[in-house]
Amino acid sequence: MTSTPPSSPDHGTLSYEQSGVNYDLIDPLKIAAQRAAAATGAHLAAHGFSEVPASRGESAYVVDVGPFYLASIVECLGSKSLVADEMQRLTGRSFYDAIAQDTIAMAINDLITVGATPLVVQAYWAAGGSDWFGDAQRAQALVAGWKAACDRCGVAWGGGETPALAGIVEAGRIDLAASCTGLINPKERLSVGDKLAPGDAIVLLASSGIHANGLSLARKLVERLPQGYLTPVEPGASLTYGEALLAPTMLYSPVTEALHQAGITPHYCANITGHGWRKLLRHPAMHTYRIHTVPEVPAVLKFIQHHAQQDDLEAYSTLNMGAGFALFVPADQAEHTVAVAQAQGVRAWLAGRIEAGPKRLLIEPLGLTFGDDALQLR
Repeated sequence: MTSTPPSSPDHGTLSYEQSGVNYDLIDPLKIAAQRAAAATGAHLAAHGFSEVPASRGESAYVVDVGPFYLASIVECLGSKSLVADEMQRLTGRSFYDAIAQDTIAMAINDLITVGATPLVVQAYWAAGGSDWFGDAQRAQALVAGWKAACDRCGVAWGGGETPALAGIVEAGRIDLAASCTGLINPKERLSVGDKLAPGDAIVLLASSGIHANGLSLARKLVERLPQGYLTPVEPGASLTYGEALLAPTMLYSPVTEALHQAGITPHYCANITGHGWRKLLRHPAMHTYRIHTVPEVPAVLKFIQHHAQQDDLEAYSTLNMGAGFALFVPADQAEHTVAVAQAQGVRAWLAGRIEAGPKRLLIEPLGLTFGDDALQLR
């Protein structure tokens, strides 16, 4: 039986915007950048190649190079390293092995949404000064965790960049990012939603916790906690808030590769990161997404929702709430998809279906509705 988190003082609702992240300001820049970038796609013709136009606005960019497609992505970790730094100060432990997996997951979990097999990862580790690399325990944990994540996903670590950017990156901090390149081979594995249709099933893959999105909110929440990061996530439990936040992000490429081996090609995929469950509305087609089963919410996300005094609408707009990845598959392959994922050690649920109708997401067990205006990414 799950215990109810202890009550917090009445500080009012803490939203993602109050923590310093306002997508209403960020998203217009993304849209403007996409439009400018689209005008450059014609340059590929000089090399005998062409872009896949439908990949514009998706989580990875796809180029047709003839016998196969080439997919690429770059992603950064964000502010999760700040939690690792503070927990190292409080406990003496380095969490940078987990932080390394988080960074790679941010790139690989985006790349696989278009049907790609990840091939090569490159590292970008920008520190606030050369002394960051002088902490041998932390530096070695980062290296070991990075390699372990590459091994788990079967990708080559090609190289990277380790600049010391005093004056740009704060002293004692590091900005972590990864780029990833992959192949879509055979071409039939391409997944950009052109086959997405009413009747398709929605399969959700479990998250391990907060992953690496919503950390600005999670860090701001610490100001409300008497014990800060050392606050137990549940009464009487030994797991602290800081430890729970640092559970590494799930790597989903073993699932998508296993699905390919099983002969299952998703009609579409969505990496549930920033914008929470609104990411289920990512594809521009007009469909109704009806959810009839929601996964159990991880304890750390229940804790955040409780102490931030968020209702379900706000929480599911911001956090993954237990679902880190969505697969849209033919209805007759849904149960097999769940079984394949679980054979890879990833919990999965047949969560809903796509129907004809206006573009909206209906989360029936919670009585939530997100309309077409809930997500504007292109």
